[in-house]
Amino acid sequence: MFVRLAQQHRQFVRDLVMNLQALAIVLEKRGYLASCYTCGNEMSSASFMVSLDDNHLIRFLVSDYGITWTEMRDDHELMKLEGAEAIGQLQDLADLVKYSLEPSADPNERASQAIAPNAGVTPPSQAAGTTASEEGTP
Repeated sequence: MFVRLAQQHRQFVRDLVMNLQALAIVLEKRGYLASCYTCGNEMSSASFMVSLDDNHLIRFLVSDYGITWTEMRDDHELMKLEGAEAIGQLQDLADLVKYSLEPSADPNERASQAIAPNAGVTPPSQAAGTTASEEGTP
């Protein structure tokens, strides 16, 4: 039983790493500074970072040892989540990307669409007036 659970956990981490890589690519195409680094070819850990504004940074770390979401503004940590809560926040970020129209060249406009400190991501229903036919997939 425990061997099976360990294998499932490793597969979960690999899937999460692949999704982080895809999200970084989509964010870069939308004009955000984003990166996802992995260690080796085993896909057993990753460091994902995205700059939502000049001074607003999100870091998501995943490994066999844990999952962490850290949000910072002006080099000060605003929020740190672990485990399922961290993954939930990552889903909110993916939803923001999925339901937003295009990145704004104006950092102030982009920041208004970004994650508010300690408040989570803007719900898709409030994101830039998109319709179902306009939404893309990350």
